[in-house]
Amino acid sequence: MKRTVAIFSLLCLSGTAISAETFAADVWADNWFEMRVNGTLVAQDSVPITTERSFNAESFDFEAERPFVIGVIAKDFKENDTGLEYIGTRRQQMGDGGLIVQIRDAAGRTAVVSNADWQCQVIHAAPLDKSCEKDANPQAGKGACTFEAMAEPEGWDLASFDASEWPQANIFSESEVSPKDGYDKIDWAKDAELIWGPDLEQSNTILCRFTVE
Repeated sequence: MKRTVAIFSLLCLSGTAISAETFAADVWADNWFEMRVNGTLVAQDSVPITTERSFNAESFDFEAERPFVIGVIAKDFKENDTGLEYIGTRRQQMGDGGLIVQIRDAAGRTAVVSNADWQCQVIHAAPLDKSCEKDANPQAGKGACTFEAMAEPEGWDLASFDASEWPQANIFSESEVSPKDGYDKIDWAKDAELIWGPDLEQSNTILCRFTVE
């Protein structure tokens, strides 16, 4: 896979360039992600979330000074707040998500992988009643098609943010997520795990964070 060379300087005001490191990241998400480091955007999925079956992986480099906070927004595709896709067709269904991340240092050593040590907050969940999937006329907020949504908390991807109440990431197996396409083009570290919110189908948008010491 061709690696995107996108170097971003993310130095603390008190730090110097000498203490910064270059890191190489690989991210696969179903369907879309955006990654920030200390609140600064370092990568975004190159395939729009509206693209059907967008299961590509992204590889990119960035610079940062330890410690730093990784913040990932991950979204599964949904047509609207019902949480469904292919609405009104024979394929009407809930989608399912999945996210895996690995980051290596300049020497090729694994610096961090996605696992249960990450914290992931769901900010959009739907449908809250899975029978909505079979509704002939699903309407967001009505009947079985209720949903929960919240805005991104301010500063959630910064070290100063209090994430003590955020839940740990949920771990899922390859058979549960069924990762496709770009996933198979990456040589994942054996301890890198697929993470998501508590339910692969109902958790549509999640915020995941991890501090690299």
